[in-house]
Amino acid sequence: MATTGIEKEHVAGEGDWEQRVAKGIAASGHKGIFKAAAQRAGKSTQEFADEHKHDSGTLGKRARLALAFMDSKH
Repeated sequence: MATTGIEKEHVAGEGDWEQRVAKGIAASGHKGIFKAAAQRAGKSTQEFADEHKHDSGTLGKRARLALAFMDSKH
């Protein structure tokens, strides 16, 4: 296998942000808050996140985080 001299190095902490965030959410007791809001609205988590991804404030942040987590799972 030939190399071009440009190797991608693993930077400590890069790509591990999702695990750190998930651990922080679980520790703070806010796990499931976004899903509960989606259920109250009668929508799936994906639909609710797509609808609110451009919102400002906490709901928008949660929607963007949910979409990021959904994208990384596939």
